[in-house]
Amino acid sequence: MTALRVALIQTRTPASAGAALAHVEPLIRQAAAGGAQLILTPEGTNFLIQNREQRQAALAPDDRDAVVLALTALAKELGVWLLIGSAIVTSGHEGDDRAANRSILIDDHGRRVASYDKLHVYDVDLPTGERWRESAAVRPGDQAVVADTPWGGLGLTVCYDIRFPQLHRALAKAGATMIAVPAAFTVPTGEAHWEVLLRARAIETGCFVLAPAQGGAHEDGRRTWGRSTVIAPWGEVIARLDNDEPGVLFADLDLDAVARARNAVPQLTHDRDFSLPA
Repeated sequence: MTALRVALIQTRTPASAGAALAHVEPLIRQAAAGGAQLILTPEGTNFLIQNREQRQAALAPDDRDAVVLALTALAKELGVWLLIGSAIVTSGHEGDDRAANRSILIDDHGRRVASYDKLHVYDVDLPTGERWRESAAVRPGDQAVVADTPWGGLGLTVCYDIRFPQLHRALAKAGATMIAVPAAFTVPTGEAHWEVLLRARAIETGCFVLAPAQGGAHEDGRRTWGRSTVIAPWGEVIARLDNDEPGVLFADLDLDAVARARNAVPQLTHDRDFSLPA
C-alpha cells in the first residue's frame, strides 16, 4: 500500500491578518507534529472581511501578504507540504480592484509549486434570505490547475467550484488523483449539500477529495458550516469532523485506492460525443 498522511485544518478565521496567523499557525504545527506530510487549510485563511472598505485596505499581493509569507516559512521550517486553501489577495489585473481568491501550494522546502484562482464565484440568493455576490469583490480565475506532488497530481479548486462536475472531471483526466476543496460553506447550503457534493465528485473522478472548511460564527458576521471531510475514490467518508469548531482532521490515504476505483468503473475513459437536445 502506498500511504500518505494528510491533515485538514478547520478554522474560524478572524478579520485581520495578525489574528488569522495566530489562529492557524498552532493548528498547522499540531498537524505536522501528528505526522502529516500534506496539510491543507480552508478558503480565506488570511482573513475574512465582508466590509468592502476594510477588505480593500487589507489586500496585498500574494508575495507580500503577511499570512502567506509566514505560512510559506512555516512549511519550510516543519518540512511539510502546505496548501493555503485560499488567501484573499490582489489579483494583479490593472483597472480591476477586485481581489483574487487564490490557492497556493508550498512544498517542504518553502517553494511555491502552484497557485490557482477560484474559477466560480458565489452569486446566490438562498431560501433563508442570505444573498451573496462574490463577483463584486472577487475576480474569477480562468485556468484549471493540477499540481505535481510526490504522491500524485493534486487538483486545485475552491468552495463553490464543487458544484461544477465538469471542472473536477477535467482535473482527473489531466492527472489529478487528489482534489482539494478548501471552503467557507454557508450553513444552509452546508447542511443540505456539503457531503453529498463531495462524495459525488470523488465517485465521478475516482479521486480522493480533501475538503478543509471554515466553521462557526465569524467576526465579520458570517456563519460557516465546518464539517471538514476526506472522501475516498469509491465515495466513502474516511475522515470527518462532526462540528464547526477549529481543529485538525487527520486521514491516512491508501493511494492505491485510486487505481482500484478507476479499474472497477473506468468512467474517465468512456466519454462519447453527443448532440444537445433540440
